[in-house]
Amino acid sequence: QVQLVESGGGLVQAGGSLRLSCAASGRTVSSYVMGWFRQAPGKEREFVACIPRNGLPTYYADSVKGRFTISRDNAKNTVDLQMNSLKPEDTAVYYCAAGDSRGNPWRVVSTAPDYDYWGQGTQVTVSS
Repeated sequence: QVQLVESGGGLVQAGGSLRLSCAASGRTVSSYVMGWFRQAPGKEREFVACIPRNGLPTYYADSVKGRFTISRDNAKNTVDLQMNSLKPEDTAVYYCAAGDSRGNPWRVVSTAPDYDYWGQGTQVTVSS
């Protein structure tokens, strides 16, 4: 079992950048495919990005492709999300999640039910 804690959220103006970090404890993140999701008020939780156990290939939602970058540091047991060129529509609570790689170090998944462990979330607010 793994525990996940997100940090790095905050208030930023449109066009700005934030870097979210997800720190894991209990088990190493190298055992899992890792993902970021977000949920805006009144909306369903949606996929943002994921990264497999061995780091490639990464996979992004179309809405963030080219602006966000997911990375992992298995030695530090962290997964980060670098967010650039932020837009007001990026405003949401961002969640880190860990999922079963099913023995495939290249496995990527974009659906929430495929993730077993979730952090508590961190708020990102982008002002116009």
